[in-house]
Amino acid sequence: MKDLMIYASRRSMLAGAAMFVIAGPVIGAVDRYAMSPWRRIGDDEWRRRLPAPSFRVLRQQDTELPFSSPLNKEHRAGTFVCLGCDLPLFKSQWKYDSGTGWPSFYTAFNDALGKKADFALGYERTEYHCARCLGHQGHVFDDGPKPTGLRYCNNGVAIRFLAA
Repeated sequence: MKDLMIYASRRSMLAGAAMFVIAGPVIGAVDRYAMSPWRRIGDDEWRRRLPAPSFRVLRQQDTELPFSSPLNKEHRAGTFVCLGCDLPLFKSQWKYDSGTGWPSFYTAFNDALGKKADFALGYERTEYHCARCLGHQGHVFDDGPKPTGLRYCNNGVAIRFLAA
């Protein structure tokens, strides 16, 4: 009986340790922008700050029409930043022509984007948003080029380009 109790105790301890290893990073994750003043801005203020199409995308998760963004033809060296709060999201060398009609990137700056499941079309997609102001940017897909295989499909009205 004593051996059975030791076995059960050891098994519980190992299971608990395994759960900490798996869930620890999620439980202990720190949102570095949680106290950002950008997150306390209300819709009325966002409407004043943003052009109407940008407000609809950034704050209401709308999507611009494909092939409508002048940023599709932007090929200079520089950085693409969130139109809402100027957080750098993508380097120009990460941009590529995906043929989809939206500015597309194969990677983003570390900690610049947050992600969540989106079922708006009746199936699951991965929506991403600016980590600082929570402005909707677009969706990420796994059909991009090497080295990541990802396609960050961004709304052009949600970003602006800063030339180097």
